[in-house]
Amino acid sequence: MKYEGIAFKFGDSINTDFIISGRYKFSITDMKELSKYLFEDIRPDFASLLNPGYSILVAGENFGMGSSREQAPWVIKEAGILCVVAKSFARIFYRNAFNIGLALIEANTDTIDEGNTIEIDLGQGTMHNKTKHEDLSFKPLTSFQRDLIDEKGIINYLRKHKDLVVEVKS
Repeated sequence: MKYEGIAFKFGDSINTDFIISGRYKFSITDMKELSKYLFEDIRPDFASLLNPGYSILVAGENFGMGSSREQAPWVIKEAGILCVVAKSFARIFYRNAFNIGLALIEANTDTIDEGNTIEIDLGQGTMHNKTKHEDLSFKPLTSFQRDLIDEKGIINYLRKHKDLVVEVKS
């Protein structure tokens, strides 16, 4: 799977309330509608800047920290963001993202600037900053993580691979 898009850069410790404010968690249940409020509290015009299918989030340490709110990765995906590249991710955000098929890439993001064009090949495990003509390395995804992305999440993966599901009897 390959991605190419424009980098939108954020700093360290971007929490789930920054991603999508908790004030919407019960009032808007449609994730596509909710995605219009992405990063509203820290970057009010953010949703209008996106080019769906050609946007990549780039951040520092501990992206997605805070609550276990599943809406956070969902609204990123529904906004048309291809993937998130960060130095590290909060554990539960990491799990929730792969469960819905959103690619997360752990890499040193220090040299990526806002507006850079980034090219990522998950299969080859390569990332290239086309703007700066710079190759970047990242922690390779497991084959299972790539499968979850390809299948667009764990539910679709399990539907396709029913033979892998084992019934547990108590």
